[in-house]
Amino acid sequence: MQFRDLNTQYLTLKEEMDKAIQEVLDNCKYINGPQVKELEKQLADYVGVKHCITCGNGTDALTMVLMSWGIKEGDAVFVPDFTFFASGEVVSFEGATPVFYDVCENTYNADAESLEKAIVAVIKEGKLRPKAIIAVDLYGQPADYSKLQKIADKYDLFLLEDGAQGFGGMINNKRACSFGDAATTSFFPAKPLGCYGDGGAVFTNSDKMAEYLRSISVHGKGTYKYDNIRIGWNSRLDTIQAAILKVKLNAFKNYEVKNVNRVASQYTKLLKGVVEVPEILPNFLSSWAQYTIRLQNHIQRDGLKEHLQKAGIPTMIYYPKAMHHQTAFKAIDMYVECPRAEKLCNTVLSLPIHPYLTEEEGKLVTELIKDYIGK
Repeated sequence: MQFRDLNTQYLTLKEEMDKAIQEVLDNCKYINGPQVKELEKQLADYVGVKHCITCGNGTDALTMVLMSWGIKEGDAVFVPDFTFFASGEVVSFEGATPVFYDVCENTYNADAESLEKAIVAVIKEGKLRPKAIIAVDLYGQPADYSKLQKIADKYDLFLLEDGAQGFGGMINNKRACSFGDAATTSFFPAKPLGCYGDGGAVFTNSDKMAEYLRSISVHGKGTYKYDNIRIGWNSRLDTIQAAILKVKLNAFKNYEVKNVNRVASQYTKLLKGVVEVPEILPNFLSSWAQYTIRLQNHIQRDGLKEHLQKAGIPTMIYYPKAMHHQTAFKAIDMYVECPRAEKLCNTVLSLPIHPYLTEEEGKLVTELIKDYIGK
């Protein structure tokens, strides 16, 4: 059994995929080929925003947004304490200070109350300038942006949606990567919409931001490639990856999101009352980058992981360390306690999930879990 079955996906899409790749090989436009612009338009239309700017990876996408906002030393950027390292790494990369806040145990996403407490504490201390909030759509479900936007507006802060795991999710028929002042996603192969290498994108309705991002992604170009009007860098999605993503996007829209939600529903139905299952809020839709259960403690979690591994079932722990426990952030001051993030690091376990997981495979996983738990 595969944790994320990219091989079955490829075999399903093989004819279209091979044709798309061959077209790039035939025209030899490996950088900025027509497929890149076509993909950007398709992604923007799907999400429901004015602009999509592709780039080299999801981390670059986050960094480029912070650059466009002028985030710098002395600024405070508020980051969930339970997330992938990149969400905080990009803040430090710009010379600013990540300020960590807690998450909700049932959804794994940003806790608005903890966030506001962190903002107030920073303002009261007076050493840092609050500038932006990063919210993460962890495991596929969008964060609660109705609450987060109110806080951002109240304190005049930028709001960035880190949709690396949430692409394809929705809130009230509004798609992930359309919230906040800007949003980003990742096309890392294991993501809900992944390529065969690396890639990322920024989504925005701002013409000014879109122009800036297109400039800095190509060495700060102006009217043409060798007219460099600012300091930028090199972060582009290559044409082969764009061609691959165009094929995958059609499958993603047509049936993959629906199918992965079927798998998640089966897990939830069979595991509810056995372990703690993820909660999808009313009128929210997850794209299920991960299906993550919670156990009683790290001993039970680690034991179940070993039990499943012996049966050939792959699992992952996303994430074993809270952000403020990472060695790279050991010098960062904490403005609020994050007990739920710390608890989740000791109790979460992600199960195999993808659009091609069969009902029989899902049933096998749940039966093995029940066998271990004793229910």
